[in-house]
Amino acid sequence: MRRIFTRSLQFTGGLLLLLLLLSSCATVNLHSTPSVQSFQGPQPYGQKAKDSDQPGLRVMTLNVAHGRGTGFHQLLQHPDETRENLDNIATLLKDTAPDIIALQEADGPSFWSGNFNHVEYLGSRSEFSHSVQASHVDGMGLSYGTALMSRIDLSNPQAVTFDPSLSPVPKGFVVSTINWPGNKDIDIDVISVHLDFMSKSIRGKQAEELVKVLRARNNHVIVMGDLNTEWQQQDSAAQYLAEKLGLTAFQPESTELATFPALGERLDWILISSGLEFHSHEVIGNEISDHRGVVAEIILSSQQHASAWK
Repeated sequence: MRRIFTRSLQFTGGLLLLLLLLSSCATVNLHSTPSVQSFQGPQPYGQKAKDSDQPGLRVMTLNVAHGRGTGFHQLLQHPDETRENLDNIATLLKDTAPDIIALQEADGPSFWSGNFNHVEYLGSRSEFSHSVQASHVDGMGLSYGTALMSRIDLSNPQAVTFDPSLSPVPKGFVVSTINWPGNKDIDIDVISVHLDFMSKSIRGKQAEELVKVLRARNNHVIVMGDLNTEWQQQDSAAQYLAEKLGLTAFQPESTELATFPALGERLDWILISSGLEFHSHEVIGNEISDHRGVVAEIILSSQQHASAWK
């Protein structure tokens, strides 16, 4: 029995290695327009933040792990289990009620996760009106990447897959512009990003690409995503983005905000431009993914004229 079990593990390991190689060989588009979807009916947003007299923006980021929940790998589960895992995420979104959520490891139709679009599935079971979705891996039966789902109109979407020569596992980001609730003269770029998990030097180069694109768009930003780095880490990509784009993190050196329970590390971040401030910040969502979600309520730091944001 032990020999059979060992062969089974070897087969599983070899299969997963093959899938990794397939994903690295799949077609990637370095700069593209992401898929834009509108779901049924706009929903209200921009309600006043708790204990505040001004409209707040509630945002969230979550690595949905290809819909596998806390399972070993999505290929090893039945599509019904994938749908059940996504239903649990949809329930969390209803309970948390973000205006915008940034997703990573969000699948389009892929053979290893049920052959259906996970973003569309979540959109049909939650209260979001709009989405933009970017497949940083798209080919050979696989489609996955980053996405934004929103109650607010999303404009000027852009998708970027990081230079594929940097890493065998393509990563990237999607960005779109929103108007601040109650003020159409204030434009904010919201970003869902996923950085490399293997190498801090690769993450650094990917962060440089992100900075270049966001500077060219020339808006204030809310960067959300799985940065695969802690704040205190040497050459931290989170610190680099904050420094180069003038961003703020919530209690960046706190040891109480781990988002990757397996290692007790804080890998998932929300970073905001000057002129914005955190009204609340929370790590949520056990057993829905190998990551936990981060949800924050953001307000304007002071009443500003639109000209101050240009």
